[in-house]
Amino acid sequence: MVRIKVYSTPACPYCMMVKKFLKEKGVEFEDVDISYDEEAVREMFQKSGRFDVPQTEINGKMIIGFDKKALEEELRKTIPKLMKITEPDG
Repeated sequence: MVRIKVYSTPACPYCMMVKKFLKEKGVEFEDVDISYDEEAVREMFQKSGRFDVPQTEINGKMIIGFDKKALEEELRKTIPKLMKITEPDG
């Protein structure tokens, strides 16, 4: 089973962009609001070594910020049948 978590805060515009991107792709994810959850902050930091948000965890891989290319690549590997993302030009 694919596990996707988005560590975010309510006021973070890039967090909103990551969540919107995932929703548009029809990808289910757990939204972890770290603004009031110290345990979630520790968990996130332990996994990535960083406090930046958003952080998206896809099956154990951490993606920092709204890195569309990295998100698409990891989703393509993880959920190939679901992803109808255009392949990179080349």
